[in-house]
Amino acid sequence: MGTNGFVYEIIEQKELKRQENFYLCNSGIFSIHSSLLKKLIPKINNKNMKKEYYLTDIFKMASNSDIKIKSIITSEKEVQGINDKKDLAMAENEFQENLRAKHLKAGVTMRDPNTVYLSEDTKIGKDVTIHPFVVIGKNVKILNGAEIYSFSHLEDCKIGRKTSIGPYARIRPGTQINEQAKIGNFVEVKNSTIDTNSKINHLSYVGDSIIGKNVNVGAGTITCNYDGKAKYKTVIKDNAFIGSNSSLVAPLEVGKNAYIGSGSTITKKVKQDSLAVERSVQMEVKNWAKRKNKK
Repeated sequence: MGTNGFVYEIIEQKELKRQENFYLCNSGIFSIHSSLLKKLIPKINNKNMKKEYYLTDIFKMASNSDIKIKSIITSEKEVQGINDKKDLAMAENEFQENLRAKHLKAGVTMRDPNTVYLSEDTKIGKDVTIHPFVVIGKNVKILNGAEIYSFSHLEDCKIGRKTSIGPYARIRPGTQINEQAKIGNFVEVKNSTIDTNSKINHLSYVGDSIIGKNVNVGAGTITCNYDGKAKYKTVIKDNAFIGSNSSLVAPLEVGKNAYIGSGSTITKKVKQDSLAVERSVQMEVKNWAKRKNKK
């Protein structure tokens, strides 16, 4: 490169003479008009040490024809080559560091930034806190004041204002969690909308569902949305209470202010303000332990 900042020549390392010393390295990224490229490529020959056709010979040809070649100086990390899995890991690490720096500068709190993994299109609002060991996949938007706890995985979803996610939560594609909702530990949500101030605190699976405002979903509850061939929707309306260890077999609707008794398998529509309970009759065998121990 000349003192005026223009590039005159790019030389392969093996073609360098002993007394020649270049302090810049070619990244391999070029921008050139196609018409000029078509003129220069036929002129390339293999009269060199390796008997190869070097595309980079076009730089000297162009400068000899008084064509100005501008350069962009950047860091080696920005344009590093990837030839194996180790190189790929190094490039990913650099990419993640840049993403973290961008969001930290914008005001996101990360308790341990080196353990948070982001995507290029991740959008994060103001006053968001992300705890250690969180993975954020593609197409995730996190609004102001949300808190993402450790070991949570989010992808293709929208997280509302002042929402709490995790720890150990999995938010899958097509999910929208609205303002001040809470998704707790070991909860998986897929293709569902969880409305304002609703809570799914523990050990639950919610798929293909619409859950209204102020709904409480008890621990161990699952929506049975798949019959082996098709997916079906569960609708739980505002202020409903779903007791622990319930199975909601879709397609299903649970009305406003309705209650589901713990341990129930619900297969029919539950009307507004109703209590639905489905359990086997509890049985007790007297002196069972004594008879068992005699064997």
